Amino acid sequence: MNNSVSKKPKMDELGEFDKVFPELLECLNEGCSKEKEMQKVLAWFKEVSEYNVPHGKKNRGLSVIASLRFLKESLTDEEEKIARVLGWCIEWLQAFFLVADDIMDNSSTRRGKPCWYKQDKVGIVAVNDAIYLECCVYHILHKYCRSKTYYVHVVDLFHQTCMQTVRGQCLDLITAPSGGKVDFSDFTEDRYNAIVKWKTGYYSFYLPVALAMYMSGVTDEDSHERAQHILLHMGRYFQIQDDFLDCYGDPEVIGKIGTDIQENKCSWLVIQALKKATPSQRKVLEENYADTDPGKVQKVKDLYKELQLKELYHEFEEESYNELLTLIEDHSGGLPKSVFLKFAKRIYKREK
Repeated sequence: MNNSVSKKPKMDELGEFDKVFPELLECLNEGCSKEKEMQKVLAWFKEVSEYNVPHGKKNRGLSVIASLRFLKESLTDEEEKIARVLGWCIEWLQAFFLVADDIMDNSSTRRGKPCWYKQDKVGIVAVNDAIYLECCVYHILHKYCRSKTYYVHVVDLFHQTCMQTVRGQCLDLITAPSGGKVDFSDFTEDRYNAIVKWKTGYYSFYLPVALAMYMSGVTDEDSHERAQHILLHMGRYFQIQDDFLDCYGDPEVIGKIGTDIQENKCSWLVIQALKKATPSQRKVLEENYADTDPGKVQKVKDLYKELQLKELYHEFEEESYNELLTLIEDHSGGLPKSVFLKFAKRIYKREK
């Protein structure tokens, strides 16, 4: 492998990132590619990965090499390659979460096309496919990173992140069970913040930066705690944006049909509605939330409009972004502020 030093970022990082995917897809066949009985399995799993992994925005995956460029003055070709490999591992982990999440939420679309389990030939087989997608992460890590000094840190980080996200998913599901009676007693700001932290914050924001930190030799606890503090705050900001877009975003732009109201989600919007609602307005929520009837969904959206939640969100977005910039300025310690600023600027006022 060419170990020459790259002194400046690639102009088309997404293109460079995408070039790695076919190689990783091929490496997943190792171990049973010569066994005749496994050929149908390999073909099936190839389709599982191709359908579910490479079609998102890839922000999480691309953030590994972007962060590494801020943490190291120059990168070798090999370091760039490994950073992209680690980025794709996040994309595989994301696919695992999404395939499983869509089943649990009974969702219809994902990234502008039917959810994997909604395919005629798939159905409940998608449960096994989700498990496979997680296994891919560790297969890839073993092949590309097992000789690296940071290998144990990286594997441990993926295991921790998976546990954190599963805990967050559980908290989300038990806060508002699907198909159950509407009960807003657990729909609190504290519960919402905990769900966001565990379900989204760790894997979407801390994981890619932490991987780059380990690659660059930053292993001390203080640096990782500082990064985590900033990035989890950013994760909350991101999730509130997601909740807003679920209700107000264009499905053609965001790639899915919003279903938080129908699915009884403990979203930022309904929490704000509950905080502002009069007793009669709360009754409207209780009678119409968590129902797939389009008329009832519209009544909830009409109440959101009456409570001026769209305007409240735009005020929040400005305030939260400024708070985030202050946090980055005051809490980065010895870490380059640019690592965090790049993240913040990318998600500010996003539309998908």
